[in-house]
Amino acid sequence: MENPRIVQVEWARLEGTRPRKAGGNSRLGEHGVTVRPPVLRVTAEDGERGFGPCRASREQIEGLLGKRLADLWDESGARPEGQAFDYPLWDLQARRAELPAYALAARAVGRAVPSESPLVRCYDTSLYIDDLRVSSVEEASELIASEAREGFARGHRNAKIKVGRGARWLPLEEGTRRDIAVIRAVREAVGPDGAILIDANNGYNLNLSKRVLSETADCQVFWLEEPFHEDGELYRDLKSWLAREGLATLIADGEGDASPRLLDWARDGLVDVVQYDYLGLGFTRWLAVGKTLGDSPARIAPHHYGGFFGNFLSGHLASGIGGFLFVEWDEANVPAVDTTLYAVREGWVTLPNAPGFGLSLDEEAFQKAVGAEGFRLALR
Repeated sequence: MENPRIVQVEWARLEGTRPRKAGGNSRLGEHGVTVRPPVLRVTAEDGERGFGPCRASREQIEGLLGKRLADLWDESGARPEGQAFDYPLWDLQARRAELPAYALAARAVGRAVPSESPLVRCYDTSLYIDDLRVSSVEEASELIASEAREGFARGHRNAKIKVGRGARWLPLEEGTRRDIAVIRAVREAVGPDGAILIDANNGYNLNLSKRVLSETADCQVFWLEEPFHEDGELYRDLKSWLAREGLATLIADGEGDASPRLLDWARDGLVDVVQYDYLGLGFTRWLAVGKTLGDSPARIAPHHYGGFFGNFLSGHLASGIGGFLFVEWDEANVPAVDTTLYAVREGWVTLPNAPGFGLSLDEEAFQKAVGAEGFRLALR
């Protein structure tokens, strides 16, 4: 069937857990151990199904029923009318084409389709500010280093550290010294080859950014994420300082309420890595961002935290965007979703050569979630 209708929609909020409780960042408190990703499954008239994360309202989802795929999808991905359901539609269309989502993404932008399952670089994003209960710099450093070693044992070689303890949780000097000590401890824990990334969640200012990077220069910090609220003039100053100091650290930004000028700054070389949220922007619009950035030196690394699915879905963008840099990996287990076709080894995640995104639902667990907190609607 060439242009089937959507004949059934099922929405649920799934639940899972992280390996350990996640602490805070420079401005927010404890993030906890539980993840609760929202998921939508759509069924087409030809019997094919696709599912993925979806934040659309019930009213929006109800409006899907009876729509034909051509109303929601074209050769570049989801049409504007379909972008609220972007990931379920990509999964559905890739399954209908009997292609992995990464292959469909490459086709959508006119790039070569990978001949083998791609390897995409990833990083452990679990090193939060978990050390506020300990009193000494030495204890704090060892605690976060032990967490980095846990990630290393799960196959990670690259790690992102939350910094900015002095922005809210500790006196400024004490917090800054602790940030520096933690960076050093994590570098020692993961060895000399992996990438160390730091994320201040806007908890630094320009001068603090320079101090921390100066005092950790031998740790070779790969990027500094959200050092302060987005500001082109301060970016320019920081980039000039980095060049004078001979530091290769990149500036990463764009998570959350990003400035409308972010892509201009990226094309101008003031921001090195664009980090719009994987779910907030959506798969189709991420591919469009890749086209917009074109041959500029800017790279992309979609933000993902707390949503579970981003671990697996965001890497499929790499075949459609030449500047793709990293998958942000927030380790969690959601029993209703089978993720066994994905594997993290030596700092890389292997994408499965399976239709769609290569994930599957445990039907009993999914239906239980639909009944508990979700809904199911079908054409009569």
